[in-house]
Amino acid sequence: MTKGILGRKVGMTQIFAENGDLIPVTVIEAAPNVVLQKKTVETDGYEAIQLGFDDKREKLANKPEKGHVAKAETAPKRFIREFRGVDVAGYEVGQEVKVDTFAEGDIVDITGVSKGKGFQGVIKRHGFSRGPMSHGSRFHRAPGSLGSVDGQRVFKGKKLPGRTGGDTITIQNLEIVRVDAERNLLLVKGNVPGARKSLITVKSAIKGN
Repeated sequence: MTKGILGRKVGMTQIFAENGDLIPVTVIEAAPNVVLQKKTVETDGYEAIQLGFDDKREKLANKPEKGHVAKAETAPKRFIREFRGVDVAGYEVGQEVKVDTFAEGDIVDITGVSKGKGFQGVIKRHGFSRGPMSHGSRFHRAPGSLGSVDGQRVFKGKKLPGRTGGDTITIQNLEIVRVDAERNLLLVKGNVPGARKSLITVKSAIKGN
């Protein structure tokens, strides 16, 4: 069954495996999440659990938010996400979900929002090749032809300059290298999307190993 937790990206470091291999890892701080709601087929049409992460001040929460978390006897949460495909019967409202729900060697999918780069050209945004930079060339970093002779318009989906980054990205089949239950840390092999301190969603890999 699916397992999941919300956390923050701390940054990257490296650790040594027992055989001496150097492993680059991303550190994710996942303070205990609180189960705010259980959704069932009878009441909601599907099964899921709703987790809350990162307390926020009472004055920043409105009345519906306070009433929602009151059932779980916890503080208002900054981030709330749902996880489907879980064993709903194994959770209770108000229960804490901690990093030890995962173990070393687990394969997970991690979702985050990529760093925003602002307005960028096609070379940075799409990886286009540039033109010659000398010998009288007047074609350097432009996108080139925008359409065919017959179409006489720019077709939808054409790769052009524009806002870059800030997209929700999921990287699949990452390995959890270490679980530090005392400090609420997950060490995941490789890099994950997002800036430092950004929200990260960790859940069991949908494709398995």
